[in-house]
Amino acid sequence: MLTALGHGYISSPAARQGGDASVAACGRSVVDTILADNTSHVEGLPELAAEAGSGYHADACNLWLCKGLQFADNVANVQRYQPGQEVNIKIKLTIPHTGNANVSVVDTKANKIVGSPLVSWEEGTPKDQVDFNVTIPEDLGDKCAAAGACVLQWWWYGTGARQSYETCVDFTVAASS
Repeated sequence: MLTALGHGYISSPAARQGGDASVAACGRSVVDTILADNTSHVEGLPELAAEAGSGYHADACNLWLCKGLQFADNVANVQRYQPGQEVNIKIKLTIPHTGNANVSVVDTKANKIVGSPLVSWEEGTPKDQVDFNVTIPEDLGDKCAAAGACVLQWWWYGTGARQSYETCVDFTVAASS
């Protein structure tokens, strides 16, 4: 069994960042917190969003998808992949401790994992969790052909602190048959 190791984020390929669209949807305090610490846990963000005058708009923000960071701020960072392509993922761990993790393709409209996780860690200590490859599924059809429709999401749940962390990479994949 394997255990994921900690607070972290995808350092490569380019992950979603906050900007004006994220501030308009989620509020300045949420985005400033994420920008100050890109390993901030998702469970702390609703409390910031609930503050009076925060500028938070639940219908537009969706804190539980990419911590609310908006595609509109990341149009220039869209990765282009082919079905079956291996993609190298690098994770920057800042506070290693016990938890579980996965990397999955997520349909952003439905906020649901497409298929099964591409890689996952449960209990143990894998040596390959900070620099590893995932394979883009060959059966996505045209689901991820449009920019903003899908993300590669690194999701980690700290079992001790009971907090979740995530990072998203916007990508497109050419339609497969």
